[in-house]
Amino acid sequence: MSDSLVVCEVDPELKEKLRKFRFRKETDNAAIVMKVDKDRQMVVLEEEFQNISPEELKMELPERQPRFVVYSYKYVHADGRVSYPLCFIFSSPVGCKPEQQMMYAGSKNRLVQTAELTKVFEIRTTDDLTEAWLKEKLSFFR
Repeated sequence: MSDSLVVCEVDPELKEKLRKFRFRKETDNAAIVMKVDKDRQMVVLEEEFQNISPEELKMELPERQPRFVVYSYKYVHADGRVSYPLCFIFSSPVGCKPEQQMMYAGSKNRLVQTAELTKVFEIRTTDDLTEAWLKEKLSFFR
């Protein structure tokens, strides 16, 4: 492991918010967008969204800065069943500062473990975040 790899802690308030989000009862799509606070070396809440489609969420993500997203998505399976998977999406756009990418990459696993998520995806451009992309990724989980 490189000495320059910074693993940021997860803000305690964010941990609690993620725990509550995991057990939410609402059936609409919702998202928690998180960023790294470089000065505090901590993953913190940036914004929360209710009733937001993947296409709307895409518009909220910066094009040149990484972000972490936990997305609760209403997924209608081919057989008609409905589930609400929690997806972790790491937005790591091409062209952002290497130092910034390292901080996010180094902190990703700790955040995934903290949030206890199994559906972990990465996008390299915000344009990739579409409903068709998400459904394709989720189709691998039965």
